Amino acid sequence: MRALLLVALIALAGCSAPPGHGNAGPTKAGERPPLSAVTPVADPRTHSGPTTALVAQDDVVPVDTPTPQLPVTLTDFQDTRVTVTDVSRILALDVSGTLAATVFGLGLGDRVVGRDISTGFPAAQHLPLVTVNGHQLNAEAILRLRPTVVLTDTTLGPWDAVLQLRDAGVAVVVLDPKRAMETNVPIVHAVAKALGVPAAGELLGRRMENEITDTIAQIKRLAPTEEDRKPRVVFLYMRGQAGVYYLFGKGSGADSLIQALGAVDVATESGIDGMRPINPEALAKSKPDVILMMTNGLQSVGGVDGALTVPGVAQTPAAQRRRFIDMADSVVLGFGPRTAAVLDGLARALYAP
Repeated sequence: MRALLLVALIALAGCSAPPGHGNAGPTKAGERPPLSAVTPVADPRTHSGPTTALVAQDDVVPVDTPTPQLPVTLTDFQDTRVTVTDVSRILALDVSGTLAATVFGLGLGDRVVGRDISTGFPAAQHLPLVTVNGHQLNAEAILRLRPTVVLTDTTLGPWDAVLQLRDAGVAVVVLDPKRAMETNVPIVHAVAKALGVPAAGELLGRRMENEITDTIAQIKRLAPTEEDRKPRVVFLYMRGQAGVYYLFGKGSGADSLIQALGAVDVATESGIDGMRPINPEALAKSKPDVILMMTNGLQSVGGVDGALTVPGVAQTPAAQRRRFIDMADSVVLGFGPRTAAVLDGLARALYAP
C-alpha cells in the first residue's frame, strides 16, 4: 500500500513539476570542517531562520571495478523468475534515484545508459532521461536505448511500461520499493546479485555501514541527550503547482533519517503511518521545532513565505521562527551510497546552521 500511495503522490506532483525536478538547486557544499569539529548552537529547538542542507560529496564513489559473473537467475520482489544474461546496458530507475546510485557505487556506472529524473549526481547527469512528466516511465524512450537489463521497483509507473519491456525481451528485475536506513544494505545486495557482482555488493554494503555508523557517532556529539531538549522535526512534502501537501510519517523513510539525526519525528510520535495529507490541526498540535522539506518542494510554494500560508504550518513553533531546512530532491530521501553524506549535511543544518 505504501508503494501504491507513493506512485499516486508522485504522479500528481510530477505532472506539474518544474523542469529538472529532482536535480535543481544546490546540493554540494564547499570546503568545510569535519562534522566532528563543528560547534553546535546552544539550543537547536530555538534557532531562527531557514537553512539549505548540502552534502560534501555529491557524486557516488565506486567501491570496485568488478567483472559480472553471468548468467544470473533470481526471483525478484514480485516473485517473478528473471534470468539476467547481459549487463552491458543497464537502466536503474526508481522515484528516489537509489538504484542508479547503487549501480554506480558497485562500479558499473559506465554501463548505465539512461536515467530517471531523480538521478541527479554529476557522474550520471549526461545520461538521457527516460522518465516524463516527473516520474512516469516512457517505454519508447527506454527501448530506444536498447537496455539489456532494467532494475526498477513499484514507485514508478505506468506498470504497462514495465510489461512492454518484458514483452520486448528485456530482463526486468523489480526490487523492494521501501527506502530507509534498514533497507540500505539489503538493496545493495539485491542489486549486486541481479548484476552478477555479489562480492562488490558485500564491499559496498560494508563501506556504507561503516560510513553511516561513523557519521551517527559524530552526530551524537552534537545532539542533545535529554529527551525534552531534542529538536522536534516534521518532514513535509509539497508541490504547490499540483496542490499536493503531505506529511511523511512512520515507514516513509523520512522517519529513519530524523531518528538517525537524534531528533524526534513528530509524525511517528503522533502515530502517523506512511504518507498522509496534512491535517492542519494535527500538524499544529504536534509542535515541530523544525520543518524539513525538499528544495523544489519549498520553491514550489513560494519559499518560506509561501509555506507559511499552507493550513496548519503557521501555527507551529517552526514557522514562528521560520525554521525550515530544505535539501535537494535528488538527495534527501535517496539513501543508498550517499546516506552518510545526507546525514552529515542534515546534521549541520539542524545543529550548526
